[in-house]
Amino acid sequence: MQVSVEKTSELSRKMTVSVPEEMFQEKMAARLKSLASEVKIDGFRPGKVPQHVLKKMYGERVRGEIAGDLIGATYYKALQEQDLRPTGHPHIQPENDSVGFKYTAEFEVYPEISLEGVEQMEVSRPVSSVQDADVDGMIEKLRQHNKIWTSVERSAQEHDRVTLNLSGNCEGESFTDGKAEGFQVEIGAKQMIPGFEDNLIGLAVGVNKVFDLPFPENYGDEKLSGKVGQFEVEVTNIEESVSPDIDDEFIKAYGIDGSTDAFRADVRANLESELEQALLGKLKMVVMNTLYEKIPTAVPNTLVDQEIENMMKPYIETAKRQGMQLDELKLPRDRFEESARRRVALGLILSEVVSQNNIHLDDDKVRSTVEVMAKNYEQPEDVVTWHYEDDKRLDKVRQMVLENQAIDWLVAQAKVSDEIISFSDAMSKQG
Repeated sequence: MQVSVEKTSELSRKMTVSVPEEMFQEKMAARLKSLASEVKIDGFRPGKVPQHVLKKMYGERVRGEIAGDLIGATYYKALQEQDLRPTGHPHIQPENDSVGFKYTAEFEVYPEISLEGVEQMEVSRPVSSVQDADVDGMIEKLRQHNKIWTSVERSAQEHDRVTLNLSGNCEGESFTDGKAEGFQVEIGAKQMIPGFEDNLIGLAVGVNKVFDLPFPENYGDEKLSGKVGQFEVEVTNIEESVSPDIDDEFIKAYGIDGSTDAFRADVRANLESELEQALLGKLKMVVMNTLYEKIPTAVPNTLVDQEIENMMKPYIETAKRQGMQLDELKLPRDRFEESARRRVALGLILSEVVSQNNIHLDDDKVRSTVEVMAKNYEQPEDVVTWHYEDDKRLDKVRQMVLENQAIDWLVAQAKVSDEIISFSDAMSKQG
């Protein structure tokens, strides 16, 4: 077997593999001999069909089978000989060769990644703490979450919940599928497009109103994005809310059997736990951003395509549940390409960090991570068991933990400075 490799681009390779004619003919003769005992041809006894007859009748089929066998037997061996790591399935093309069997395999390879300089990375680590005002804010959110709605006989105002019969049209076509009855809107909650909730202020039960509003340019439905819609509303009910007091009954509803102080201490403990996870996430993002800027990495298109498909899956699954056709999604691949390239590049860099520094998966950290994920469920033990019952589920956690271990190693080597941020900034999803 002879192997030659041509570099067609930074990561693309064209590998040519040649097999001597003698080897090919030997396999051809053996396959035809085996075939002679199986086929029935008029005028010949079983097993007595001459090879030239078999070759004339079955030669092309046998040649194709042998070519497939030889490719299967030589492709991975050739990769090992040339020390090549392809990123996906190759495009293989057999070629005509008068002195033997030859084929080409075209594929992309993993990039060589240099980690030079990662030990001198400068990392700004976000630091925060839970203040009394943060505890007060969370308790107020809990009160709002448990607020009670009561119907009132007056015009709608800020923070009221208004029940409507609603219809909407845009360019002569209904986007509410006729009239939506019993549609509830909380004024000030900003659940609707800008301006919609403002148009409800001052309306009383039984009042009808028609108004026009532009949809945002980035609205989720491209048919409506940037266009003006006409809305017609009929108010059928107006309610105001009353938030409960922080009394014994309220506290017990959250599993606390004690005083207000005990309740505040429990809220603080939960916030501190959430803050710890949020700060780790932000630190990880800081390290990722620094890595991406510091280590330029050529990214195989094969892996980018795979990542784009993974990113599109949730949209496709949602469309299927809603009975939409895939072409109705209008999801151009280039919408995901930049993010996909970043994800692939960072995955390759972190994989190299793990490999070069002999970082091994910590099973105890996997277990503790699953337990943290499970603690917000009513039956945490069942959630832990659910993860450990299926390796595919657990593999996602293992991958995340190994990635976090790589981040921990990088932070340990880096020049770290602390940046104090507020609790609200720490808990925000941006950055």
